[in-house]
Amino acid sequence: MKKLLVPVLLATLLAACSSTGTFDKPADAAVDERSKGEGSGVATVTAPSAAGSGIAALTDPKNILSKRSVMFDFDSYVIKDEFRPLVEAHAKFLVQNPTMKMLIQGNADERGSREYNLALGQKRSDAVRKALTLLGAKEAQIESVSLGKEKPRCTESTEACYAQNRRGDMLYSGEF
Repeated sequence: MKKLLVPVLLATLLAACSSTGTFDKPADAAVDERSKGEGSGVATVTAPSAAGSGIAALTDPKNILSKRSVMFDFDSYVIKDEFRPLVEAHAKFLVQNPTMKMLIQGNADERGSREYNLALGQKRSDAVRKALTLLGAKEAQIESVSLGKEKPRCTESTEACYAQNRRGDMLYSGEF
């Protein structure tokens, strides 16, 4: 049976691949005209601007968005009135750039225990985060962490130096 089946399959295969030598001309196909009318074009996509209040504003030293630190009083996590315009500017920027992410790092001076400073740093970063979200920024855009006293800006044991270390730093995507 196998001896007969293989030649029959080969003959069938060759017959199927052979050409008859004729070419049937296809009938004229109708073409739909789609270049005119509603929904015929492709929408133009424009990239968001990187000037003015865009990404470039974050590094422009003349723009308020280049300032990233909110300073706090000793043993406090209340945002001072002098930093409200800064927080409002960053909130507005986050609203206008919904894909942008921010990390807020809460810091404390060296006085106090490690645990206390970590808790205070977290409260400071949460205070900035809450202010930003109340002004319209999305929760998903902002993350808050505490660095406690682990990342001091100044290392001297003076009141002026302690004041520099009591802060919440705002960092944008690509900076952390």
